[in-house]
Amino acid sequence: MSLTACDHDVLIVGAGISGIGMAAHLEMMCPHRSYAVLERRSDLGGTWDLFRYPGIRSDSDMHTLGFKFEPWKHEKSIADGPAILDYLHRIVDERGIRDKITYDSKVIAADWRADEACWHVTYEQDGKRATTTANWLYLGTGYYDYDDPYDAGFDLSQFEGQVIHPQFWPKDLDYSGKRVVVVGSGATAVTIVPAMSDRAAKVTMLQRTPTWMFSRPAKDGIANTLRKYLPEELAYRITRWKNVLLQDVAFKRARSAPEKVKEALHKRIKNSLGDRYDAATWTPPYNPWDQRLCLVPDDDLFTAIREDKAEVVTGNIAAFEKDAVRLTDGRRVPADIVVTATGLKLAVAGKIAVSQDGAPVEFSERFYYKGCMFSNLPNFSVVFGYLNASWTLRADINSEFVCKVLNHMEAIGANVADPALPEDHGLVEEDLFDFSSGYIQRSKHIMPKSAVSLPWRLNQDYRFDRKALATSPIDDGVLKFDRAATSTGQQLEAAE
Repeated sequence: MSLTACDHDVLIVGAGISGIGMAAHLEMMCPHRSYAVLERRSDLGGTWDLFRYPGIRSDSDMHTLGFKFEPWKHEKSIADGPAILDYLHRIVDERGIRDKITYDSKVIAADWRADEACWHVTYEQDGKRATTTANWLYLGTGYYDYDDPYDAGFDLSQFEGQVIHPQFWPKDLDYSGKRVVVVGSGATAVTIVPAMSDRAAKVTMLQRTPTWMFSRPAKDGIANTLRKYLPEELAYRITRWKNVLLQDVAFKRARSAPEKVKEALHKRIKNSLGDRYDAATWTPPYNPWDQRLCLVPDDDLFTAIREDKAEVVTGNIAAFEKDAVRLTDGRRVPADIVVTATGLKLAVAGKIAVSQDGAPVEFSERFYYKGCMFSNLPNFSVVFGYLNASWTLRADINSEFVCKVLNHMEAIGANVADPALPEDHGLVEEDLFDFSSGYIQRSKHIMPKSAVSLPWRLNQDYRFDRKALATSPIDDGVLKFDRAATSTGQQLEAAE
């Protein structure tokens, strides 16, 4: 029985990986709790429904980008967008989640009312505004702005060809025989270039600076072998931990011995490119894992370069001319289509206007609590995945933690859980994200705070976080539990 008079015990915003993961955890761990999911798009999937550019795929393995509770059954560990959507659709159907999702519902505001222990959530649907209430608000809204990608400030007025941003890829774009210039060298560019190279006349990846890249097979041989001889769930669990360990070791090795890691990455690329290898093109001005490494599955980018279907050009853009991109050194790169793969723009809390008893919440003034809640903001949680590992690893442990909090609240008769931080806290802040990536550096001013130690730290170590959240008590002396005197609460109290 709910301890509030809210419409829902839990309201989940977003039906992507994070939101679906939370819904699945509620079904498993809190089956008696009422919940609903509001999704702004007309279908589920989040990122995997939004991005439709050629070759769209995961940039990490699906044994860790997949959920802990749902084995990845496909042969390919590096999966394309449609396969990931199939995985998510199967989960919502098999676990009874689909009828809890309401589509075309964009949440625009959420206000916590302390006297009711309810979030009042305003959303737009069919051009009209509606309101619902929930005791707990869980944001699975991702980390970037769905409406506005990063604008690099290019003047494209003189260019007479097509200009496309990957976030808004046009349906049925015909690029056969066209000269395509992809501006950027991140994960999106590295995916698009080889995917377009089979039909385009030539695809050029135009990079201002190189990005560290590593290649690996799209199929995980060990995972597929284990599946032949072991029960599916056991095989998945072993593969998942194998990949978690490899990710962790690779990241820490890059930080402790960057020169050795550089040497190994260069060796792989050189082996793949042969006489097409040029060290300057593949040597970034930073150490590996100072920014996220780009994955090249099955050497697809390097194969396209060897076969003269694609090329990488390094230089600064001077101007876009009618049929080319002119660089500051005078070189011209011919173009019929320009793809601006220049990065994402981060957004906090899905750009929802969050308030507390009518007062706007400034997330840049709040500290993270256990990587999913915020200081002095009750019954509110989000997912911001790992930068050095798969997003879903954090989504899983956050969902599990929130479900444990909800169960503890029910056990003690509470309807409020507030990460209490006094004004004279004396916390020592640290750099929230120790990464030099442009999209991270551009957005630091809007991001919440992080301290040097738990529970007020957004950590970047999944294995540490998983153990810490599993072993630390829910009632840790920081998370304060209370029971607001709602009408429902008063009735329950009288009944007792």
